[in-house]
Amino acid sequence: MSIGYTTLGSGEEKILVLHGWFGDYAVWEPTFNSLDKETFTYVFMDYRGYGKSIDIAGNYSMSEIASDSISLVNELGWENFHVVGHSMGGMAIQRLILDMDDRKRIKSSVAIDPVPACGAQLDDESWALFEGAIKNDENRYNILNFTTGNRNSAQWLNYMVERSHASTTESAYAGYLNAWVKENFVEETKGLETPFLVCIGEHDLAFSKEAMEGTYLAWLPNSQLEIIANAGHYPMQEAPVNLATVMETFIKKNI
Repeated sequence: MSIGYTTLGSGEEKILVLHGWFGDYAVWEPTFNSLDKETFTYVFMDYRGYGKSIDIAGNYSMSEIASDSISLVNELGWENFHVVGHSMGGMAIQRLILDMDDRKRIKSSVAIDPVPACGAQLDDESWALFEGAIKNDENRYNILNFTTGNRNSAQWLNYMVERSHASTTESAYAGYLNAWVKENFVEETKGLETPFLVCIGEHDLAFSKEAMEGTYLAWLPNSQLEIIANAGHYPMQEAPVNLATVMETFIKKNI
């Protein structure tokens, strides 16, 4: 079994990118023309049940994502690298760092509108909304609309709902929901010294500045926060040039 991935660029500095719950690596495509492909080699991994890994079954856990990530970078021969994770991928990159034999192989991390290491720990009403999204497109639409600030077009929201179906299996979608909501490894994460940039869209109603200050910035000593203007939970779709610039500026300081 080889996990699926997409490569962009040919630079000496390597970056592994982990996607969120709603879709595969293709959510990043609007950034592709803005990324520095001479300095960096980007590898966008698809989780089991998503995108290029859609036919690979799994247990759909953070530990499995971490294990598959480690296997992939070792297969690629990367001695050291940077990691980027969006939404549940932000939670996954912390598990990845924790599970590395040598954590210093990871030079820096960028977490974008990320789930913290304690999981989302949704209340009953929110859980019903998200669990209902496994079967119900209206729930998917409403989640996307809320998390991006109730401000984007119906055409884009419908596109994202359609992509979420096309790029994942129902079992993986359900399995990862349990992972990013209910898993909790915060005690392991506290004090992690890897440089972290935490980015949140200014219109993300799910992950606020205060929430990031109470989790990532409180637990990780080498972390900093950046607000991405004109974006909600999907800055790679809503403000791709800005996100690419902010992300690469930080990573280049940690080369």
